[in-house]
Amino acid sequence: MEIEHKYLIKKMPDNLETYKKKEIEQGYLNRSPVLRIRKSNDDYIFTYKLKKGADMKNAPIVNEEIEAPLTEEAFRHLIKKADGNVIVKTRYIIPYETDEKKYKIELDVFHGKLEGLVFAEVEFENTDDALNFRKPDWFGDEVTADRRYRNGFLTEQENLDCFKENK
Repeated sequence: MEIEHKYLIKKMPDNLETYKKKEIEQGYLNRSPVLRIRKSNDDYIFTYKLKKGADMKNAPIVNEEIEAPLTEEAFRHLIKKADGNVIVKTRYIIPYETDEKKYKIELDVFHGKLEGLVFAEVEFENTDDALNFRKPDWFGDEVTADRRYRNGFLTEQENLDCFKENK
């Protein structure tokens, strides 16, 4: 089970290059259920996601998620069949600790057609943790329920026009 919140970023965290990072290339073969293929550094992964949670303001995204390894050959074959654009991004893994819990922030910095887009995701053990999460001061607005920040939607975009006002 995957439980997460997404946030915009007010300012980039200090010393970003000191954190562990993954260079990611991913494509989507289907949207419902989600069938995704991903290259993450030297790992190749096939993911199946089935949405479980509702799209309510401040509610976490809840998905059933199954991952399986792929070969590089299978990835290269399947990426040609991806719907829309292939997403390319650098994901920084940033530890974050509150008085109550330790978290892992995944800060995504997009490249190519989505250059300039940056947001963070935080995964949780359960929905109570997600609802009680105290975000760091460098986080901006929560965009968990905003479909424009879903990777499947982003594969359809030629640029960042979808984020302009009145969209």
